[in-house]
Amino acid sequence: MDPRFTDLLRPFLRNAAEETVITPDTDLHRLGIDSMQAIELLFAIEDTFGISLPDEDLNDVTFASAGNLWRAIAAQLPDGASGEEAA
Repeated sequence: MDPRFTDLLRPFLRNAAEETVITPDTDLHRLGIDSMQAIELLFAIEDTFGISLPDEDLNDVTFASAGNLWRAIAAQLPDGASGEEAA
């Protein structure tokens, strides 16, 4: 996962301790992402990465884990623009 992604994600995880390590398996719902947070996060992602997630990716499964969300983001990035391997 791109470090920009994990840095962007951290403020939205209101139930995460400061030392929580964000991995692809990180449960976003357990750490505080609800439907309102998901919308705010979506806007931040689209602004940061200059992408637009397709409607079919705007669902509970995509926002369930950091890895799922990163894969949806990485799929929209130009080839090689993700900076690091997709999770």
